[in-house]
Amino acid sequence: MNNKYLRDEIIRQSGVDPKKCMKCGKCSAACPAYDEMEYHPHQFVSMVDSGEIIPLLESESLYKCLSCFSCIDRCPRGVEPAKLVEAVRMCAIRRQGRNRMTAENVPEILDSDAPQQLLVSAFRKYSK
Repeated sequence: MNNKYLRDEIIRQSGVDPKKCMKCGKCSAACPAYDEMEYHPHQFVSMVDSGEIIPLLESESLYKCLSCFSCIDRCPRGVEPAKLVEAVRMCAIRRQGRNRMTAENVPEILDSDAPQQLLVSAFRKYSK
């Protein structure tokens, strides 16, 4: 797959117009996972816009995003970076041909205090 096809597919799936971004960085400033991410929300938007999809697909930042939508709340132009991250994540999972998380992974990461909703959300986020 070429980068233009991937870029267009990610934009279509997310419903986000990255051209609206004015690169102010407010989305990244609001991100609680900022320190954990290789590429920050404003960088995702810029990289998708410029067609630099392959580095995003290979980045662990895809799995560091909390999907909390703080970036969406802070964006003055309504760009919605979290939706782009989610679309790139789904593209990476489909491209790998496998899930990021399987049922066999759960016991080793399970915390007895974790709510069941957390597990359901994690499976939705990290599987096809």
